[in-house]
Amino acid sequence: MPSSLNLQAAEQALSQIFSGIDAQVKKNLQRVLTAFRHHRIGAHHFAGVTGYGHDDLGRQALDQVFAEVMGAEAAAVRVQFVSGTHAIACALFGVLRPGDEMLAVAGSPYDTLEEVIGVRGSGQGSLAEFGVRYRQLDLTAEGTIDWQALGQAVKPDTRLVLIQRSCGYSWRSSLSIADIEKIVYLVKQQNPNTVCFVDNCYGEFIEDREPPAVGADLVAGSLIKNPGGTIVSAGGYVAGRADLVEAATCRLTAPGIGSSGGATFDQNRLLFQGLFLASQTVGEAMKGNHLTAYVFEQLGYPVNPLPSAPRRDVIQAVQLGTPEKLIAFCKIIQQHSPIGSYLEPVPAEMPGYESKLVMAGGTFIDGSTSEFSADGPLRKPYIVFCQGGTHWTHVAIALEAAIDAIGKA
Repeated sequence: MPSSLNLQAAEQALSQIFSGIDAQVKKNLQRVLTAFRHHRIGAHHFAGVTGYGHDDLGRQALDQVFAEVMGAEAAAVRVQFVSGTHAIACALFGVLRPGDEMLAVAGSPYDTLEEVIGVRGSGQGSLAEFGVRYRQLDLTAEGTIDWQALGQAVKPDTRLVLIQRSCGYSWRSSLSIADIEKIVYLVKQQNPNTVCFVDNCYGEFIEDREPPAVGADLVAGSLIKNPGGTIVSAGGYVAGRADLVEAATCRLTAPGIGSSGGATFDQNRLLFQGLFLASQTVGEAMKGNHLTAYVFEQLGYPVNPLPSAPRRDVIQAVQLGTPEKLIAFCKIIQQHSPIGSYLEPVPAEMPGYESKLVMAGGTFIDGSTSEFSADGPLRKPYIVFCQGGTHWTHVAIALEAAIDAIGKA
């Protein structure tokens, strides 16, 4: 069957799911509009300040809007966060002290956090080097949270529980808001003082609530992923309990400065507009994920999540089975990107990652995974992770070519 007919069949089969996503987008956009209206956002909030960044009214208003959208007491949205990993690291170093224990409850963390924690690398000031102990609960054989073990895992000195919402480079289901709510409940039953921290990357606006609304104490993420709406140039955020947000920003800037510093470099308009667009762009990415899953399952490849499964983040994994197919897939995505379509992805080392990666990302914002991109570590079983997409029709065009290039399993 020609690839165009494959795509047409997929679009027809997914029409009801697409309609449900549109309804979800409407609910999330209403939440954002309510926050904008509540805080009386106007054009005067687009102006920025220079130097230290003191008394930036736009930045202060954006923090308040973001906190309300997240269901949090406070938030700090800053272009000074260089990545989601940086925002997460600031949160961890802000909360944890020598002698504390951090417990990861969703298996191994994302590759870039391994050196932050200290399970890989040395001599760079990891948490382990500062005397923070680390423990993790492995997933069950089915790739789910080990709920029985979690119910007894938190100790008196467990200061922080790390909840990674997205699957990262692992073949597991990402966590739903209901899963996160259950984790928080079980943790707080054992130790009410344990901080429940969520790595929220890739998960914003997937559902109609965010982790702080179900009891998470602190969350962090990247603005070149979901909440930047594909137009924010750089940055990240932390949100949650006010004291914990301030502690995280004291690691970003300095103790005593915290959230009061940081010039916005005339980016306020884009930060507000990106938040406004985020619900829609996330919806488009979700549609592209469903489409990718449907097509590649029809071709015989294992996919995660399954085509009709509810989305929990903007990542779609496809198990291609060979390094040649992984590289070929990324080449096709690069060729059908708006920027750098003439470039050819090759496997290479990347800072913070254990394995060589092959990456396709012809995006307007460098490294943006809210725009359509694909990558994967060059290790068995050679899984490609498709992310983002400003509109699902772009994903469909790239998939047509990918079907022809990769063929059946």
